[in-house]
Amino acid sequence: MPKAMVVEMTKKIFRSVFLASASVLLASLVLIIGVLYGYFDSMQKSRLKSELVLASAGTEKGGKDYLGSIGTTDCRLTLVDRDGTVLFDSMNDASEMQNHAGAPEIKAAFEYGDGESERFSSTMTEKRIYRAHRLSDGTVLRASVSRTTVPLLIAGMLQPLALIFIFALILSWVLARRVSAKAVAPLNSIDLDRPLENNVYDELSPLLTHIERQQKKINSQKAELENRRREFYAVIENMSEGLVLLSTKKTVLSINPAAEKFFGTDGSCVGRNFIEIERGRDIERAIDLASESGHTELSLGRDGREYRLNISRIDSGEGAVGLALLTFDVTDRVFAERNRREFTANVSHELKTPLHSIMGSAELLENGMVADADVPRFVGRIRAEAARLVSLIDDIIRLSQLDEGGDMPKETADLYEIAEEEVSRLRDEAEKKNVKLNLTGEVAIVNGVSRLLHEIVFNLCDNAIKYNRDGGSVSVDVKASDDGAVLTVSDTGIGIAPEDRQRVFERFYRVDKSRSKEVGGTGLGLSIVKHAVMDMGGSINLESTFGEGSTFTVTFLGANAQGAR
Repeated sequence: MPKAMVVEMTKKIFRSVFLASASVLLASLVLIIGVLYGYFDSMQKSRLKSELVLASAGTEKGGKDYLGSIGTTDCRLTLVDRDGTVLFDSMNDASEMQNHAGAPEIKAAFEYGDGESERFSSTMTEKRIYRAHRLSDGTVLRASVSRTTVPLLIAGMLQPLALIFIFALILSWVLARRVSAKAVAPLNSIDLDRPLENNVYDELSPLLTHIERQQKKINSQKAELENRRREFYAVIENMSEGLVLLSTKKTVLSINPAAEKFFGTDGSCVGRNFIEIERGRDIERAIDLASESGHTELSLGRDGREYRLNISRIDSGEGAVGLALLTFDVTDRVFAERNRREFTANVSHELKTPLHSIMGSAELLENGMVADADVPRFVGRIRAEAARLVSLIDDIIRLSQLDEGGDMPKETADLYEIAEEEVSRLRDEAEKKNVKLNLTGEVAIVNGVSRLLHEIVFNLCDNAIKYNRDGGSVSVDVKASDDGAVLTVSDTGIGIAPEDRQRVFERFYRVDKSRSKEVGGTGLGLSIVKHAVMDMGGSINLESTFGEGSTFTVTFLGANAQGAR
């Protein structure tokens, strides 16, 4: 463990042990004083009783003269006549004293023979203990002593109590230091990299187990982030389109292999001015125009191929922060020129928005313009926008792969099992949105691409959850038939207006753009679903009632039912 942490823990244990010891000591002293007080009080009363017995015997024989011969002691003797007149007092002039017939102890003695009481004496100006006895001649002899109080008792024992207290404090301090040092000694050897391998207190096992779980979670998250980073760069590097990111001064910040090939350069161009790499006047003018206007497009022919160059300015709250150059090979794609142009513009827009947020937040952090308390929020925004970029590029790659076609190996797969996996994967997201996610159906064997089947189920369910209402539900059903398998995904969400139903499968098309910004997404999910279904020879049908919900039905040909679950 870190030395500072161990030192702080030692101090806390020391304080706890020392305070506990001191508290026990104080409580013990209070208890001892209480016991001593009770003991001395009992001794006083016993002594007073004995003194009165002896004085009464002497008075019965010698009368008042005997009382006068006793001399001065701490025990006060008072002789009272039958009418309460004071005949004798060992400490005061009897003739000046008030009638004592009303004193509780004397009244009791006259009536019962003996009496006692405790009260404040106005004559002696102190609290005293009184005991009275009726003599044979009818007079009453009273004895009294000053009552020992707790302050007086403590004052009398102050020196030994102080010595005991100081000694106990020193002993508590020494013991507390030894106990705290011994308690934390095993903690110094704890290896936090391998928590469960430490041989320390059994009481620490739950903590070490928790640390182990947290470390695994952190390592998993780090691995996931690293994978995401690699995926992002893998996507960029594997894009068929060339991508170049420039600063406002036209310095190359990043360039992917496709762009390197197009411009006849390599990765060493990063950090150099782009004009040194590409000396074409048309491209230079297009970059200048994009810097001023925000966006421009340029068609180029190279090596017998036709290319389109798309240049977009990346803005932040402080103004322009850079440029994004995208190159597209449009050879043999005249038929899809319109769609491709629209797709490129959408990609540029979708890239620009998160990059705008990332660069703006990063710039504020770099310039120290963010309060310490707000740093986590800005870092979280950067991470969220980066994740959005990764998600966007992932979807772009999927669509690109579907467009390109190619031989994707097909295999037999259980559509119900796939649906079960994706429903389980989305269960937490559904709970966060307060949406019930239900799965019903039976085994349905499909001959298709397993990855695409997962994409279809995931995107349909994810869409149904995102565009649902609070407390709504999503029902997923898988059925097998003689000539195929049917996947049905129904929701109780916002529904789709009739004019939008034919366009929901278009790339980047969103029915409710304001809500789409809230729930996230790239606008490519349903487009991926449609292309994947068509790639496997299936069909997809949409039924929707605006404001009530939607149902997507996907039919796969060539499936075989294998019994119900």
